[in-house]
Amino acid sequence: MDWSLLYFLILGFAVQMYVLLDGFDLGIGILYPWFESNDERDHMMRSISHVWDGNETWLVFGGVVLMAAFPAAYSMVLSTLYVPIIIMLISLIFRGVAFEYRFKSNRSKHLWNIAFAAGSTVAAFAQGMILGAIVQGVDPTQPVYDRLDWLSPFSILTGFAVMAGYALLACCYLRMKSRGDIAAKAGHLGRRLVVIVMIAMALVSLWTVIVSPDIRDRWFSGTHLMLLMPLPIATCIAAWQLFRDLANPAHEQRPFYLAALLFLFGFIGLVVSLFPYLIPNVLTIKEAAAPDSSLIFMLVGVCVFLPMVCLYTLWGYRIFSGKVEDFEEGY
Repeated sequence: MDWSLLYFLILGFAVQMYVLLDGFDLGIGILYPWFESNDERDHMMRSISHVWDGNETWLVFGGVVLMAAFPAAYSMVLSTLYVPIIIMLISLIFRGVAFEYRFKSNRSKHLWNIAFAAGSTVAAFAQGMILGAIVQGVDPTQPVYDRLDWLSPFSILTGFAVMAGYALLACCYLRMKSRGDIAAKAGHLGRRLVVIVMIAMALVSLWTVIVSPDIRDRWFSGTHLMLLMPLPIATCIAAWQLFRDLANPAHEQRPFYLAALLFLFGFIGLVVSLFPYLIPNVLTIKEAAAPDSSLIFMLVGVCVFLPMVCLYTLWGYRIFSGKVEDFEEGY
């Protein structure tokens, strides 16, 4: 049994779940400037009030799996990307405080609106920069106090790309949970964001192919292009269908699943480009993995808590399914 591969798949699942679930959650805050009335913002907050803190469970779970199963990668990522990770965590804390206090404030509600939008936007941008820094690779020989691997044109591009993707997820989520003007506005913004996200995905893909010979060979050498071509084709088809569905009021739920499919295809493309590396050209999953004895020992906890978190998530979304009708009482 290849235990390191198993934990790599578990880590990938946790990351994908976090991106999809907390992605639309953060995207609600990113969309705040385009929904200006208090009624609209109250409705948006109410639509995620029952899931926002549970969504972040996947961030904790993924961090624990990375630390326990791949300690070498965890230490390298934390020491290299300490600044953007701290910025992300502070933004998430700031956003959580704003979420709690906004429902209970009157005169200062506009300040908590700003805090919620700013915390969501900065957290999403920091996550994109972390992704970009990992994809472009880190230099483990640099002194800890002089590491700026995370600050580059490529990481800034991925930061904006993740922001746009989260905002697109939020638009699709609002289509499911809203009626009338809010749903129409979400669909209109979502169509623009589909174009922006596809342009961003194309730029990131071209950038990595041009800069990295290994990734270029992975996609274009031999018969690889023919075997992998269905992935970008499927991505374009999903994006086109999403663009059409967001203009059709009859489709309320399908846009969210199509947006999730775009993220899934992007994640698969990332794995195809980087596997078997966790840190490109530095650490493979086998080199970063803990001893097999530790991985086997941790499997008991994973087998208990992973199904528990999945069932809790499914149950929560099932209980609170349907449209949001009342936004005045808070939560």
